[in-house]
Amino acid sequence: MKIAVDFDGTIVEHAYPKIGKEIPFATETLKMLIKDRHELILWSVREGRLLDEAVAWCRERGVEFYAVNRDYPEEKKGMRHFSRKLKADIFIDDRNIGGPIQWGEVYNMIKEHRAYIRPENAQIEVPRKKKKRFGFF
Repeated sequence: MKIAVDFDGTIVEHAYPKIGKEIPFATETLKMLIKDRHELILWSVREGRLLDEAVAWCRERGVEFYAVNRDYPEEKKGMRHFSRKLKADIFIDDRNIGGPIQWGEVYNMIKEHRAYIRPENAQIEVPRKKKKRFGFF
């Protein structure tokens, strides 16, 4: 899978434009996902020198991204179909509905191909629409 990962607030604590402290298990989880053959894309608001610093910070910890702020490494601005909207299967971001989740849960969710339901919401049932019946059926 292609997995887009935010940097500030997701891999590290918010301290923009500085680089905050690593969020526990972030780089270890990312390395495991790479080992499992997922393609990771760093997806960040950072640009220029600040983006280069984030990429270097991750590289120093053994996390090499497939691409950075683009769908694939060779994609360049000005190309016919260049867009900042990534075509990823999963987005890992601290701005998800409900806020960030723990990195261990992120890994298990991806490994087990399942959706994440917060424990406090586990008992909520989603009502199903009744099917309209036509004729004798």
